[in-house]
Amino acid sequence: MPLKRTSTSEAPAMTQSAIRKLVADSVTVALEAQAATMENADNTNRNTGERETHVARKCSYKEFMSYQPINFKGTEGAVGLIRWFERTESVFSRNNCTEDCKVKFATGTLIEEALSWWNSFA
Repeated sequence: MPLKRTSTSEAPAMTQSAIRKLVADSVTVALEAQAATMENADNTNRNTGERETHVARKCSYKEFMSYQPINFKGTEGAVGLIRWFERTESVFSRNNCTEDCKVKFATGTLIEEALSWWNSFA
């Protein structure tokens, strides 16, 4: 008579909603970390009196893409998200993009799961 498997340590299957929640939670944590980092940098600039001022101008998508921003799939985890933020902010800084352009251009770098999430959000 064959033995029956009685292990109770099998991991339950991940559902789409559980995966979405996991991604959303990771994004929230990464956004909070990025905001704290930016706040610390802003405070440092205020304290030293060396705050940069950029003149916002209308930049073009072609110019934005010429700086080769990285795409974000949504599967890279928190570290990948932070790298995407840093690279995208760097491109914005070089282009002196206006706020309305930043949203349009940054969402243009979202692909796969991240793009699906943005489309459902927007």
